[in-house]
Amino acid sequence: MVSEKTDVQVTVDLVIFALHEWELQVLLIRRGIPPFEGRWALPGGFIRDGEPLEAAARRELEEETGVGDVYLEQLYTFGAPDRDPRGRVVTVAYYALLTGKVAPLVAGTDAGAAKWMPARKHPPLAFDHERILTYALERLANKLEYTTVGFQLLPKKFTLGHLQRVYEAVLGRTLDKRNFRRKMALLGILKPLDEWVRDGPSRPAQLYRFSAKHFERLRDKGILFPF
Repeated sequence: MVSEKTDVQVTVDLVIFALHEWELQVLLIRRGIPPFEGRWALPGGFIRDGEPLEAAARRELEEETGVGDVYLEQLYTFGAPDRDPRGRVVTVAYYALLTGKVAPLVAGTDAGAAKWMPARKHPPLAFDHERILTYALERLANKLEYTTVGFQLLPKKFTLGHLQRVYEAVLGRTLDKRNFRRKMALLGILKPLDEWVRDGPSRPAQLYRFSAKHFERLRDKGILFPF
């Protein structure tokens, strides 16, 4: 039996994370055209002829944020037959991590607005983008245990308080300060600097830098960093 031929289109969707006032936020766009006109959605679009997937993702990233040289990783492929009312559309999702202040947002040609919103508290999303965002949040939290992903949201120099806030923002829960610092000290992946900065009303806090060399040694030994 010969099955009917189905025309399949491919898109890329982006889950773009950044920290704003120590809250994990995601970039959303308000769709300016059907389907789901007026609804919020993840940025993305159809790939161009001959365009590699990652190149398409970086193009969309730069169009929405004005930056391209950031942490970007393929997340998953979503291809439910009914995920897009326009027809059979398979999307390859990526997530990106932005550090510090980002360029002014510019909505794409099919969007009416672009806005940073809390990653865990946002309006209903178009298509299956809620599922994609949830998957990205789970991936990001899991990768804290065995990758440097948490440091991708920090500047090169940071305090222990800054680092803990990143972990809390990604995990979505409060961590015990003493226990967090004890674990970090045992891991030995932070290099203390002879620099200090005022972090809130308390006394100045010491700055640190991430040691990739020490991290690689621990990862080669299979040591995880559960918090």
